[in-house]
Amino acid sequence: MNKTSILTIASVVTMAATPSAMAQGAAQEIRIVLPEQPANLEPCGTIITNVGQILSQNVVEPLTVIDPNTGQPLPKLATEWTQTDPTTWRIKLREGVKFQDGSGLNADAVAFSINRMVGGKITCSNIAKFGDAKLTVTALDDLTVEIKSDRPEPIMPTLLSVVMVVSPKTPADKAVNDPVGTGPFKLSTFSPQTVVLDAFDGYWGKKPEITKATYVWRPESSIRAAMVETGEADLTPSIAIQDASNPETDFAYLNSETTAIRIDTALPPLDDLRVRKALNLAIDWEGLAQLFGDDVKRASQMVVSGINGHDDALEPWPFDPEEAKKLIEEAAAEGVPVDTEIKLIGRNGIYPNGAEAMEAMMTMWQAVGLNVKLTMLDVADWLRYLQKPFPAERGANLLQMMHDNNKGDAAFTIPIFYRSSGSYSTLADPALDKEIDTALAATGEARTKSFKTIFDKARKDVVADIPMFHMIGYTRVGTRLEWKPDITTNSEIPLANIAIKD
Repeated sequence: MNKTSILTIASVVTMAATPSAMAQGAAQEIRIVLPEQPANLEPCGTIITNVGQILSQNVVEPLTVIDPNTGQPLPKLATEWTQTDPTTWRIKLREGVKFQDGSGLNADAVAFSINRMVGGKITCSNIAKFGDAKLTVTALDDLTVEIKSDRPEPIMPTLLSVVMVVSPKTPADKAVNDPVGTGPFKLSTFSPQTVVLDAFDGYWGKKPEITKATYVWRPESSIRAAMVETGEADLTPSIAIQDASNPETDFAYLNSETTAIRIDTALPPLDDLRVRKALNLAIDWEGLAQLFGDDVKRASQMVVSGINGHDDALEPWPFDPEEAKKLIEEAAAEGVPVDTEIKLIGRNGIYPNGAEAMEAMMTMWQAVGLNVKLTMLDVADWLRYLQKPFPAERGANLLQMMHDNNKGDAAFTIPIFYRSSGSYSTLADPALDKEIDTALAATGEARTKSFKTIFDKARKDVVADIPMFHMIGYTRVGTRLEWKPDITTNSEIPLANIAIKD
């Protein structure tokens, strides 16, 4: 993936920041203010933004990490990997690594972590990235793991970047809020008000400069920005464009997030293709984009440019409300119950101006004749609608989403949304499932071409979603910190990368 540029915000506002209370005291301690409270601290949920930004690369570590510039896997807890046949990979582990409870990292611990992830005994958001692959994990010796899959997985080392390794003392059959990993920080406190991480003295790698990190949450972007301005906090990873007003502290960056609305295709009237097309055509995309800034990019598919499988030639939906009305009228004439109430399910704090976007889209859909009603939920309730099994009483619904793929390959996107077994999928299309399985097993140009074909079908023939924008993130960083956001910031904020200015 091309290197992401960090752009300063254009407008200039003079700001007189008050000295940070923390800077006057413990200089190596920082405070980070997030948009929303994490529902839990389960390491198997680090693909959820508010969990990953706290835990990933801090408390728990994966087997591999993805180079944000190339999209290629790099060593982390795994040091090397070899494919011995199309369905088998052999993984070598790093020596001398300790968990925060004192136990040592070995092949049995890695096998335990993978089996806990795929075993079905806990709700594991991260497993969505593997699709429905069946894995068999064997410890060959103390530092060698063999992973067999039921189908070829040519990008297994990339997939291992979402495997968060946890202590074998972790319960295998229930989610936890007291994670124990191998990272440079250990959990000290998790309460309704705060999360506190302390540096782990036994960390195997380079010791971070930060000794303590305290996380708090405030839903209002303006409050988060003000907290950093006044020194009450040192960093907030996400603010609205209207609050990104100081070029000395505020940074815009192209992140890997794609905003979208998932359509529940299983339920009327959303099971009618004409209605799903009308939902896309009814949106004034140019007007909606004003909520997110001049640099935001319209999306025609669920991955950003640079991900293997992204099709630059695929056009996004235009704004054509008259055609939307026509399609709805045609459907109604054939007995489709287009007046059925459709729930638009939004998530509080999902991204800046997210609630405003949902209110605007609801109004646009009502204007073309659809009975759409907005419900905003906190993350825990919203997750019930995102992941299978969906609530039985859900009714016809549209779900606000933001999908992050910074892993370099569309395999982290296509099976989740478009395969019948996908964790977020509302489709049931055996022919498309077969195409997806073929694409996942392919390599090289055949893999790229197959993924492009699937995105083309998703856009034109299936219409299971409403792609919105490839997002620009806006971050405020206090003047005492040396740190800039990058394409991974919505997934993780490694504290080891943050320095305190002299």
